[in-house]
Amino acid sequence: MKKHIKSFAALGAVAVAAVAGSALWASQAESVPLSEVSHIHGISVDPADPARLLLATHYGVWRTSPEGTADQVSQNSDDYMGFTPHPSEAGTFFGSGHPETGGNAGFIVSRDGAETWKQLSPGADGPVDFHAMAVSAADPDVIYGLYGKVQVSRDGGRTWSIAGAPPADVYDIAASSADPDTVYAATGTGPMVSTDGARTWKPSGPEGRPASLVEVAPGGTVYAFVIGSGLLKRSASDGEWQSVGNDFGESVLLHVAADPADPDRLFAVTQESQILTSTDGGSSWTAFTS
Repeated sequence: MKKHIKSFAALGAVAVAAVAGSALWASQAESVPLSEVSHIHGISVDPADPARLLLATHYGVWRTSPEGTADQVSQNSDDYMGFTPHPSEAGTFFGSGHPETGGNAGFIVSRDGAETWKQLSPGADGPVDFHAMAVSAADPDVIYGLYGKVQVSRDGGRTWSIAGAPPADVYDIAASSADPDTVYAATGTGPMVSTDGARTWKPSGPEGRPASLVEVAPGGTVYAFVIGSGLLKRSASDGEWQSVGNDFGESVLLHVAADPADPDRLFAVTQESQILTSTDGGSSWTAFTS
């Protein structure tokens, strides 16, 4: 793996290329080969069918199918930059991003499996464009969003306040499943953690290397992908990070999601928009073929 994946600058080029490709596949049909779906910003197991995935993209939310295709779920083709499922209400999703018509979407919600969406709040100093969001399984009314600074809602997303300044170069955030005031961040210098509701931060895990993602699985396990170290995990109660695997070649994981019914069943998205799956908690991976 190239050192620091060229300091994450490569991701910008990948994203630009992905947008151009996305315009083609999104304009052709509402059902496309899964291999053509690109610029994926979020991933979730479909609560209506655990064999399928929901993919939040630059051109709407899509669902994988057993035929190896993806079908558009959302009634719009908005750019879903932030996307996360409700931890206890199946079919409820939170999002943010950019409408097709331009501007920022604010904090939006879907209660019908990502088909229709409405703005729940513009956010603090909004309308916001959260590129990273996290809902606490310990208290689903507590939601965090990253828009310049870290914002927090304690009433299910209806009202928001500024929690504090985030660490430098934040790529992802995740909320603890045990404590709603504990938040993890993937940053340019490694994983970091806040235990006071995102007001202050301290290092957590390997320092000096960028972390591209952080995710809390339904069972409470915290995952992080660190450049040069691969996929790491730690329990909610144990502060020690353990190596899960580093056999990813040049690929960098940008998103990870776990099956709520089977926490060892993981799905991941790489910087090339390749989707991978694991059935052993991340120790081994294969290409996802739906």
